Amino acid sequence: MGNSALRAHVETAQKTGVFQLKDRGLTEFPADLQKLTSNLRTIDLSNNKIESLPPLLIGKFTLLKSLSLNNNKLTVLPDEICNLKKLETLSLNNNHLRELPSTFGQLSALKTLSLSGNQLGALPLQLCSLRHLDVVDLSKNQIRSIPDTVGELQVIELNLNQNQISQISVKISCCPRLKILRLEENCLELSMLPQSILSDSQICLLAVEGNLFEIKKLRELEGYDKCQPENAIIMEQ
Repeated sequence: MGNSALRAHVETAQKTGVFQLKDRGLTEFPADLQKLTSNLRTIDLSNNKIESLPPLLIGKFTLLKSLSLNNNKLTVLPDEICNLKKLETLSLNNNHLRELPSTFGQLSALKTLSLSGNQLGALPLQLCSLRHLDVVDLSKNQIRSIPDTVGELQVIELNLNQNQISQISVKISCCPRLKILRLEENCLELSMLPQSILSDSQICLLAVEGNLFEIKKLRELEGYDKCQPENAIIMEQ
């Protein structure tokens, strides 16, 4: 796009605090945004071809609350992204990310994280440090197992649909706020699904269609009929 068009977007963003430039074929994070590091509360650069974020710039948006870079070509995130202490929503669906920065747990205000359609091979342990995190979407990745540390997650909703999960730690039942757990289209045998999810957890919606067992077999498990009414398991058909 032309410089004049970009300047117009920058001028508008200076007034509104919102910079949105989607579907423009951008290959780089716009350098002109350095003029707005103390203005912007929302940046949306989805549906472009951005391969990396400039480390020296991205961490300077001190007021930023929402950052969306869905459908780009990001392979790594710079550590500096963790300087965004007011960031509440981070959407990075459909990129090429294999891991998160080790300092990711410093995003202390983060409430919603979307990482669907990346190349994550494991549940990022850094998420356990985020005390205000409500919703996490890790669907369509390459996660194979859920480790014991999952019990420290503070999330209300965890989406793990369309991974390669064959093992889940019983500690998932210890998540203090977890209400919605999505595990559709994974590689789970019924014996690998912790029965404590049914009998001893806060989970009220469990979606498990498309695994290696029939839903009717789950209904036969000990503990299924012991679920309290307010803790009823719902099978999504």
